[in-house]
Amino acid sequence: MNARVSSLRDQSVSAVPTLSVERARLVTQFYSEQREAVSVPVERALFFKYLLEHQSICINPGELIVGERGPAPAATPTYPEICCHSAQDLHTLNSRDRIKYHVDESVIEEYKADIIPFWRQRSMRERLMSLMTEEWINAFKAGVFTEFMEQRAPGHTVLDDKIYHTGMNGFKTKIQNELSNLDYFNDPTAYDKEQELRAMAICAEALIHFAHRHADLAQSMVQTESDPLRRAELKRIADVCYRVPAEPPRNMWEALQAYWFVHLGVIIELNPWDAFNPGRLDQHLQPFFQNDIDTKSLTYDQAKELLQCFWIKFNNQLAPAKVGVTAKESGTYTDFATINTGGLLVDGSDGVNEVTYLILDVIEEMRLVQPSSNIQLSKENPDRFVKRACQILKTGYGQPSIFNADLVVEELLRQGKSINDARCGGTSGCVETGAFGKENYNLTGYFNLPKVLEITLNNGLDPISGLQIGITTGDPTEWTEFSDLWSAYTKQLNYFVDIKIRGNQVIERLYSEYLPVPFLSLLIDDCITNGTDYHSGGARYNTSYIQGVGLGSITDSLSAVKHHVFDERTLSMTALLNALEDNFAQDEAMRQKLLNRTPRYGNDDDRADSIMVMVFDAFFDAVQGRPNTKGGHYEIDLLPTTVHVHFGQVMGAMPDGRKANLPLSEGVSPVQGADRHGPTAVIRSVAKMDHVRTGGTLLNMKFHPELLKSDSDLDKLVALIRTYFELDGHHIQFNVVDADTLRAAQTKPEQYRDLIVRVAGYSDYFCNLNQALQQEIITRTAHTQI
Repeated sequence: MNARVSSLRDQSVSAVPTLSVERARLVTQFYSEQREAVSVPVERALFFKYLLEHQSICINPGELIVGERGPAPAATPTYPEICCHSAQDLHTLNSRDRIKYHVDESVIEEYKADIIPFWRQRSMRERLMSLMTEEWINAFKAGVFTEFMEQRAPGHTVLDDKIYHTGMNGFKTKIQNELSNLDYFNDPTAYDKEQELRAMAICAEALIHFAHRHADLAQSMVQTESDPLRRAELKRIADVCYRVPAEPPRNMWEALQAYWFVHLGVIIELNPWDAFNPGRLDQHLQPFFQNDIDTKSLTYDQAKELLQCFWIKFNNQLAPAKVGVTAKESGTYTDFATINTGGLLVDGSDGVNEVTYLILDVIEEMRLVQPSSNIQLSKENPDRFVKRACQILKTGYGQPSIFNADLVVEELLRQGKSINDARCGGTSGCVETGAFGKENYNLTGYFNLPKVLEITLNNGLDPISGLQIGITTGDPTEWTEFSDLWSAYTKQLNYFVDIKIRGNQVIERLYSEYLPVPFLSLLIDDCITNGTDYHSGGARYNTSYIQGVGLGSITDSLSAVKHHVFDERTLSMTALLNALEDNFAQDEAMRQKLLNRTPRYGNDDDRADSIMVMVFDAFFDAVQGRPNTKGGHYEIDLLPTTVHVHFGQVMGAMPDGRKANLPLSEGVSPVQGADRHGPTAVIRSVAKMDHVRTGGTLLNMKFHPELLKSDSDLDKLVALIRTYFELDGHHIQFNVVDADTLRAAQTKPEQYRDLIVRVAGYSDYFCNLNQALQQEIITRTAHTQI
């Protein structure tokens, strides 16, 4: 990277994570002073306009792409209309060891004096919690499931290519056409549509003004800039910001800046899970890149520099501060913006192009945790493409992850998407599939599959809290066959899924009623055409996901009970339950037997893998196809972020030999250390589930660095990936690091500040992870051969 990019990168990675009070102050001022008798969508649009007119803006030294969510890099706003932090929350954020945010004492005082009093009983978190049933509250507290929307807004918002063809003025024209066609005589929803459309138009104009503020700032900086080269850059920045996003971009610089203003608009309006994603960036940028190269208005190195500056903008935007369970389920600064590359064109042909390889070069050189990156690998793509990704992976920071583009299309087709929308879709967040620019696909929370077994083995009682939170399904000591246990487990599973979905239905309506998102809505088809908000079913497709966690742990636990208690009958249920209650304190021999003499998932052993398929099918049947409130339906996916650590902390010992409070397995990966027959056995086990029936599965593998030293080693890795995808696996990612390095980083973190590892569906600095998560990564099997 050149001196400019190196300096900007240093500024980004060294910026101190800080909690900015500015947005909280402005939202409080707006709603305190708001007296207009307007609809809720228009009120939210007027707030968006107010915010973009009044929030601080900056142009950082040397940068080419401009705009920050907060007043400076790593200055993170809060969203009190969703979650108003208490004074104690702010002290916690400021003092905790990991993922801390500096909170100035003056911020805490302003919160206590103005912000907390105003938002008391008004925040979404308080509304939501007050309306949940006792069953929901008990299950939530026990760690049966989590709820994403108690501190963040519905999300998984990925853009297609529309902003590169239609500027905000074009959106305003389209909105005006829809307003002109409203039928007040025959459409009883005409008024509601009018209000939503007017709100969208206000937001489009507000973003134009926001860009012009940056243009004006750049113009003013020209007057005081002594360096003639920087003066010319500032003039160019002003020209770009006067042009986009009001009008469609004409070149690569304008295209990147247009997207960035749109990105900021989404994450300033609310704080969606996950932040926002540009979708198939290589395909969107290719026409601009090619034209710039052909007209000699841009060189390859200049294009790379623009992309590197673009990468830094993502890294400057930390995830909004989280506390409580939400912090435990996603303990990271990463905001999960993801760049897709490769895959297919709309006609089904190879989607790899020159910008694809340019982006891969940027990923390798920048070595940043944000944005996350992936390759969409199809049978149509050349091996050169995946091998280039593997060359980056072997450097050991977990990017890019790799997705089966052909299977992603199949998943979307199964869900009812058109073939064109499926081919133009992809993945976002960690591993989740969606139709880019056309779908609202929300993750609603994680579901603890092993916890349901723990409750089942205690006849509906949660042994940690002592509360009867499940249904009574019988005394386990009276069961004579594995089918008795399985029947009881599936009854508990369906009971808790019902509780979770009932809560989700209420939460969806709360966001629709109180926190519509007119700016985000104008970006997603068919919200303008329908005159309906993104939170109210305006998108073409509307999917709600529940994420299953601990697949390996539940499989091995059920396998242990089946094998030792019911099949071999070498262990009584009473003895097993007593050992679990005692955390194996008096029977280490039993624990070792369970660990080492049980058929384990991840070893291509049908005795275990068939149980995994049973669990998968039961979870799928409990969730799949149930209607949500937006005209769509529920689906499952299987991923953990960091919640597998939290879920383990709210559980006692398990029949697979795991002791109390230790992490569960993550994603669809085997239990840490249980996969003993190499990576090919792992992929054969994992491929036995029907990935097409999910919206995403996450498979993590860890390789010793010595395994990937030569070019032929990379060829073997390419073959492993291709084989897994031929078996219809959805996703695979790699940590290339040895355990000794990770242990050294635990002991001397100051010497390993730049060590990056793959956690779950994202990469993070190893030293930022809590000790339990660090240890979980260390204990994952490190394969030494392919």
